[in-house]
Amino acid sequence: MRLLAVSVALASFQAVGAAQMVNFDNCVPGTLPPGWTTAMTHKGTPPKWEVVRDESAPSPPYAMAQVSKDGTAGRFPLAIWDGASLRDGEVSVAFKPVSGGVDQAAGIVWRYQDPGNYYIVRANALENNVVLYKVVSGVRESIAPKGLPSKAYGVKHSIPRGSWSTLRITFKSATFTVFLNGERLFETEDRTFNGAGKTGLWTKADSVTYFDDFDVRGK
Repeated sequence: MRLLAVSVALASFQAVGAAQMVNFDNCVPGTLPPGWTTAMTHKGTPPKWEVVRDESAPSPPYAMAQVSKDGTAGRFPLAIWDGASLRDGEVSVAFKPVSGGVDQAAGIVWRYQDPGNYYIVRANALENNVVLYKVVSGVRESIAPKGLPSKAYGVKHSIPRGSWSTLRITFKSATFTVFLNGERLFETEDRTFNGAGKTGLWTKADSVTYFDDFDVRGK
């Protein structure tokens, strides 16, 4: 089983039943942690995901970060967790927006098929909002929260820069529910990707964003 091949000591990976918690406490700074694959939607400088030291991280002393600073607006760096493929479940991650002039974004990917096809929910510290999208053949389209007009663009919410927050998505069949710091923000429905897929992390353009405590739970 591939999951068991990931080094528990290096990846600081814990699994209990269908639950997986990934942090980076025993990883080597400046390297990509075991069990992750990098990718990118659209063109631009390749993403650079690596372990960084951050004593403020929820699980100190290390976090994983996307540190490349290409400001191409449509460039989406991805880090995909190879330890699980899920149709239904939930994923949460702690994130800290560090810098970015074009964007300061942090996102969770699920039902990932390839760099051009997946769902993503992201929080943006420049726009102060949380938006859920689908990416189909490389084209990103927002999905309006239930109960709001069809062209509604997520929800407004303060996203602090330079401090940690927690984003969580639950997904069951066509229903997706978004939480920020334990607060339920909104629910959406979509049936574009109905099968299982991998989960992972997402940023945009020149966002330098830190992540920790990546928690995956299958249902």
